[in-house]
Amino acid sequence: MVEQIVVSDDNFYIPDANKLITEDDTPVDNFASEKQQRLLVSSLYSSLQNQIFLASANVGIYHIYKQPPIVPNVFLSFDVQVPENWWEKKNRCYLVWEFGKSPEVIVEIVSNKIGDELGEKLKTYEQMRASYYIVYDPSQQLGEKQLYIYQLVGRRYQETNETWLEQVGLGLTLWEGEFEARQDSWLRWCYQDGTIFPTGDERAQTAEQRAQTAEQQAENEKQQKEQALSRAELLAKKLREMGVNPDDL
Repeated sequence: MVEQIVVSDDNFYIPDANKLITEDDTPVDNFASEKQQRLLVSSLYSSLQNQIFLASANVGIYHIYKQPPIVPNVFLSFDVQVPENWWEKKNRCYLVWEFGKSPEVIVEIVSNKIGDELGEKLKTYEQMRASYYIVYDPSQQLGEKQLYIYQLVGRRYQETNETWLEQVGLGLTLWEGEFEARQDSWLRWCYQDGTIFPTGDERAQTAEQRAQTAEQQAENEKQQKEQALSRAELLAKKLREMGVNPDDL
């Protein structure tokens, strides 16, 4: 029988984190998935700077004691942060009984058909009570769709076509463009109007372009003033040649 963590004001049992496997050092990902995960995580940290949250990739989540962790490609949990001493055993992964809540958003990126993203993983995240479960299938391994969105309604997930995640104030969109020198289709976070969350590099590039535009505009204005002054001086010279003092005009 599965032993679940039960929160009680009278009796709250906290498992010994030293007995848990928080990492196994097994590399399992591919280039595309790893880059997509980094895009999702980094754009959150560069865009939600005034909010408290924890976003991570390939970090284990323990939600039931004496059961192995599940390791989503990306998760997002609001109003929590990694403790200062993140090398301490209990702080190395996401222990639901330590953080006091499950993540709100889980993202799985499909690389093959053996991950069972729409089967056992869906049931696990449903049991975990993550508000949203996102399955991104860029190569359409599971069917004709690339994006599956599930929202927790009561105790069960319901699939939805709504890409605006109302409960967390985030949107999702498929975006064609370049990320880290790779042109492709990417899953991106976005605002309600569809504007994507920029990464730190994209913000820096935009700031640089704005600075260059401002510099060019200042240079154009300088040239216009110089041209106007030159025309004024030429006109004054001609007036003097005609015996007219331009200062008297």
